[in-house]
Amino acid sequence: MIAMANAGYRAVAFDFRGYGLSDYPPEPERANFNDLADDVVALLDSLAIDKAFLVGKDFGAFPAFSVAVTHPERVLGVITLGVPFLIPGPLGVQFDLLPKRYYVIRWAEPGRAEADFGRFDVKTVVRNIYILFCRSELQVAGDNEEIMDLVDPSTPLPPWFTEEDLDVYATLYQNSGFRTALQVPYRCMQLDCGITNPKVIAPSLLIMGEKDYVMKSPGMEDYIRKGIVKQFMPNLDIIFMSEGNHFVQEQLPEQVNELILSFLTKN
Repeated sequence: MIAMANAGYRAVAFDFRGYGLSDYPPEPERANFNDLADDVVALLDSLAIDKAFLVGKDFGAFPAFSVAVTHPERVLGVITLGVPFLIPGPLGVQFDLLPKRYYVIRWAEPGRAEADFGRFDVKTVVRNIYILFCRSELQVAGDNEEIMDLVDPSTPLPPWFTEEDLDVYATLYQNSGFRTALQVPYRCMQLDCGITNPKVIAPSLLIMGEKDYVMKSPGMEDYIRKGIVKQFMPNLDIIFMSEGNHFVQEQLPEQVNELILSFLTKN
C-alpha cells in the first residue's frame, strides 16, 4: 500500500466482515463469497470511487474475480497473487479431486479445525499456518493427525516473517477468532455463487511463486502454464517468481511492488 501511495495511487484495504477489526456478519454460518463481493462494491460506493484496480491474495482473489465478472464497469484491472481465476461453486475448487486429508477438506468440516486450533493459543496457530503454508508441498495430514500436527514446534519462522509481524496478526485473530475465516472460504466454497458466464475482460495479472504449494493442487499446473486460465481471463498476464512461495508479497515485497506498479502504469 505504501509503495502504491508513493507512486501517486490511492490504496484502500479493509477487513472483510468477520475478519480483523470488522464486525461479524448478522448470520456468520451463512456468510459466503457473494457477501464479500457485495462489500467490495459497497466500499467503492461509500468512497465515491467509480472504478478501481482490485488486488487479491489467495482467497481474496475470489471476490476480486466475482466483482470483475458481475460489475465489469467498476473494474479497471485485476491483480491476484497465488490463485488463478476460480469462481466459488462446484466447478471452482473441486473437492472430489483433492487429497482426502488435505487442509481444505479438513477445515471445511464443521468443528474439525476448531478442535484442532483449540489445542493451542492463537499466536501458535498463526505461527503454524505461516510455517506450513510457505512450504512447497500440499498440507495433507496422516491418518491420526490434524493439520496443526504437521508443524514441528521447534521450527523457526521464515526469515521474512518477524515475531513483530506474528504479534500483529495474532492480535487481530484474537479479536475476530477463526469463525468467519473458516466459514469463508472453506465452508462455503462449494456454494453456487450464481455466475453463469465466468469471464473477466479487464486487464489482469497473476503473480505465482514457482514454489507455491498451490501449483501442486490437482490440475493447477496445466491450468496455469498451458494457458487454460486465459479462456476465462483473455487479457491475463502471468508472471512466475522463481523463488516465490505462497506468501510472495511478504517474502519478496520489493519485487511484487515493482510488478504491480508496472502493471498499473501499463493499464
